[in-house]
Amino acid sequence: MIFRIEAYNIIGACMEVHKKLGPGFLEGIYQEALAIEFDIRHIPYQREFALSVNYKGHTLNKSYYADFVCYERIILELKALSSINKEHEAQLLNYLKASEYKLGIIINFGELGLKYKRMVL
Repeated sequence: MIFRIEAYNIIGACMEVHKKLGPGFLEGIYQEALAIEFDIRHIPYQREFALSVNYKGHTLNKSYYADFVCYERIILELKALSSINKEHEAQLLNYLKASEYKLGIIINFGELGLKYKRMVL
């Protein structure tokens, strides 16, 4: 399992945010709270990280924006929905392809218990 310790740290921070806030807030609230939790835990991150897309050697003008990139190598995509579906997984896979990072994690704060899915490119 790649980046096992880093992923464990990220998911632990997400669990703490979910424990304190519970489900029902908008995604932006969880994003802000998670940034605070990352700071407390000294987890390096960048918010709203722009991911360029290349097509046949050309960088496109439009970019993807990942909610977080942690440890300069893990994409973190936040959701606050009733469940994660295939479209959300496809979104994260596109982020991984665009960035050439190897690991992405979808976190869903919208359910009673925190749900997450690791995706490896």
